[in-house]
Amino acid sequence: MLIAVPLLLIPVVLYNLVVFANGLTGASMAGADAALREPMFAIPMASGASWNVGPGDLILFLALILLFFELLKSTSSQKVAIVNHALSMILFVVCLVEFLLIRGFATSTFFLIVTMVMLDVLAGFIVTIISARKDLDFGGA
Repeated sequence: MLIAVPLLLIPVVLYNLVVFANGLTGASMAGADAALREPMFAIPMASGASWNVGPGDLILFLALILLFFELLKSTSSQKVAIVNHALSMILFVVCLVEFLLIRGFATSTFFLIVTMVMLDVLAGFIVTIISARKDLDFGGA
């Protein structure tokens, strides 16, 4: 049943940890935004520039990788896939509420995470509908 849990829950939880650990101590959420952008390490490039990577960048990178695996999971026709779609929809609603109503979540980083969760929901339902239609077409022929 653990396979039914949406993988995109991981970057959402990580973002929540960063925001609530750094942003709720003051009146503004500037602390959370600064914590997401603060460079953790720098990678020297061939051009001579330095690529600074922060926690927000790493969370987005992880979310993109997990979105790929979620899209692969959405092609499954097992019964657990329906539970996964439902949990993904709940995760999307929670993310949307956080984005719209809670300070610190109105950032581009979290917007991209919400977009990835929405794409997971849409892909899951679209793949399920298309595969069900093909099953009906095959059964009717």
